[in-house]
Amino acid sequence: EGKIRFTSNILPRWARRSKSLDALLPVLYLRGVSTGDFQEALAALLGADAPNLSPGVISRLTAGWQEDYDRWQRRDLSARRYVYIWADGVYLQARMEPSAECMLVIIGATPEGRKELLGFQVGVRESAQNWRELLVGLKARGLAVAPELAVGDGALGFWKAMDEVFPGTRHQRCWFHKMSNVLNHFPKSMQPTVTVDLREVSHAETRAAALAAIETFKAKYAAKYERAAACLTKDTEALLSFYDFPAEHWDHLRTSNPVESVFATVRHRTVRTKGALSQKTAKLMVFTLLSAASKKWRKL
Repeated sequence: EGKIRFTSNILPRWARRSKSLDALLPVLYLRGVSTGDFQEALAALLGADAPNLSPGVISRLTAGWQEDYDRWQRRDLSARRYVYIWADGVYLQARMEPSAECMLVIIGATPEGRKELLGFQVGVRESAQNWRELLVGLKARGLAVAPELAVGDGALGFWKAMDEVFPGTRHQRCWFHKMSNVLNHFPKSMQPTVTVDLREVSHAETRAAALAAIETFKAKYAAKYERAAACLTKDTEALLSFYDFPAEHWDHLRTSNPVESVFATVRHRTVRTKGALSQKTAKLMVFTLLSAASKKWRKL
């Protein structure tokens, strides 16, 4: 008989097999387990003889996460170089706070192909000023060589700040966000067909084939759905920048989803639970999750 595999709907793969609680604790918290319930929840996982996991112990662990965060924000980057960066800003509503905060995240890829968490900052909104502060901070800590390519969505604040701080870096618009924006201009009944046509552009084997697919898209839809065609064509150059880089990297460079996927876990906590999540706690939990997840990120 074939083996029956257990697949958890609660814990992501990178935390499920961890021998350390460093990854498990923030995931459980963000999934809705309060600090007062950790001892009971983890005793079921680790056994009755597990080390003390009282609320006080959990609080001391979160204090350790704060120290890790402060140390990481001060680290020297003078010996680091990143060929590609992915950037995204995700809004997170903390239960006890009046407004949603925007968490700005930058992931970098080294010349050896290893992805690392490069920048993380909490701002009020995804503005050029917030992105500028984050990028200038990276440069001030020694990141002297500009990345060759930056991948992000259509947030104008990020691109404006990039052009000011790292003017030599090329732009790559995220295809996942672009396709969503284009599909918004079509009725739902048409979206499956239009998605296939958009993939003919985004996954074309060459730049010339992609440009031809864009012309075909315009010929099919521009007459009736002019705004959809305009949405696709206004960023043509930035959408196709990835063709100038190694083909084995294209799947990584088409989208900023490496950032977005981590935040799915965080949103589950803020949407589904009734417990309070302060801005400080949210920041530490997200940073700890990102740090744990980065150890399992796929190499280029």
